[in-house]
Amino acid sequence: MPRLKVQDDLKDLMKKYYQSLSSPIAWCTSAGPAEILRGLGFDVYFPENHGALLGASRTAQKYIPLAQRVGYGKEICSYLTSDIGAYLAGETPLSRAYGLTSVPKPDLIVFNTNQCREVSEWFNFYGRTLGVDVVGIYPPRHLEEIRSVDITQVIEQFHHLIEVGERIVGKSMDEDHFREVVKLSGEGSILWKKILETARHVPSPLTFFDGTILMAPIVVMRGTQECVDYYRLVLDELEERMRQGIGAVENEDVRIYWDGMPIWGRLRFLSEIFAENNACIVASTYCNSWIFDDLDPMDPMRSLALAYTRIFINRGENYKLSYFKEMIKKYKVDGMIFHDSKTCFNNTNSRFGLPARVEEELGIPTLVIEGDLNDLRFFSDAQTRTKVETFIDQLKGY
Repeated sequence: MPRLKVQDDLKDLMKKYYQSLSSPIAWCTSAGPAEILRGLGFDVYFPENHGALLGASRTAQKYIPLAQRVGYGKEICSYLTSDIGAYLAGETPLSRAYGLTSVPKPDLIVFNTNQCREVSEWFNFYGRTLGVDVVGIYPPRHLEEIRSVDITQVIEQFHHLIEVGERIVGKSMDEDHFREVVKLSGEGSILWKKILETARHVPSPLTFFDGTILMAPIVVMRGTQECVDYYRLVLDELEERMRQGIGAVENEDVRIYWDGMPIWGRLRFLSEIFAENNACIVASTYCNSWIFDDLDPMDPMRSLALAYTRIFINRGENYKLSYFKEMIKKYKVDGMIFHDSKTCFNNTNSRFGLPARVEEELGIPTLVIEGDLNDLRFFSDAQTRTKVETFIDQLKGY
């Protein structure tokens, strides 16, 4: 299947984003309050996106040992170790890809532990090393239900972030600009949701692997007109594929749900295995993590607090099971793959019996594959191919 034409446009879009970053710059976690930072007048850079680039470029293995030599453990987040290792080496894939001599220097560093606690250790390393203020947002974690008091707690922390940000930029937040950023973020998020939902069509016009590439703007350009404009183009092309009955996988025969992190250094290898076996990964927890459809420019602070607190990774096991049930039905899923990412404990859902609950309560087969987001020492090509192909054969006969 030919690649989506909009993937070529994405290269230029990302190059423009990186080359346009200028002071004041805030570093932020990918599911953090980027809208507040843009509302304050910061350009925003995302170290997690840089970590993914290190994984996808297969350079992470060079840098992870450098972080381990200065005391970071072998089984902590490999985004963290590869990113800090690259910093210690004075290197970045942004040089080759976009002509940057280094990652942009921050004026403020912000993280949100709705994803994991290790972002605190990661971002505070840079705060200490670079002498930059660090602000952490600490929402209640692992929630089955979200209460008003939970949201109020996050809003109070957002107000503290705004106070620090205003001091750094030297002026008060422009409320109208902030509302416009939240509006654009909501529009981009809804378009992203519609893009992912084209995979409900049979055959699906895109795969999980396409999604991991196309998601870059909703991560790093959330709250901008450029993100909205690009996703309109993406949606147009996917809808045209649907009208023509063009599937992302030729002779799609099996539809699979992926839970957990991408294995960045082996995306092509994995996509080829599924395509060769007429299997399409039609939906994933990961790509859906950037659907923030709660955003409301008329109530920006509360809607941001709700959006960033209710994300899947921050929820309890019972909520996650109900979410899987909805997605399996919505996308006509035949089977589910859990990626047991060895250095990403927080975004691995296979370790406390959830796959067995999916099989028992939702009635579909599951497979657990071992690997990692960046550290390929935890991943076996041969073992994974055997397990995946056997699983697909099982689903075809199910």
